[in-house]
Amino acid sequence: MNFSGPDAIDNAIKAGLDIDGSPLPEAMLKLYREVMEKEAQRQRSGVRKSMRNRIVRTGAKHFSQETLNTRLIEAGWEGLKDKEVSFFYN
Repeated sequence: MNFSGPDAIDNAIKAGLDIDGSPLPEAMLKLYREVMEKEAQRQRSGVRKSMRNRIVRTGAKHFSQETLNTRLIEAGWEGLKDKEVSFFYN
């Protein structure tokens, strides 16, 4: 199976396989499914906040701190918070 792109992890989990093709332990899958079921039931706070969180989490892997901060501000969000910088860039 080809596990690439933004849905790669979800597709691998659905297949019960790690990216290298090895099977995921049933206990791990069971816990993951239980947590995701609870998450699916959680009330959401807003699309913009969720979009920003996803951009920061993923963008930190692809952009420098300065670039991501600038891009967030240019897009209309607040820049990186101190706790985000500490977590993703230190």
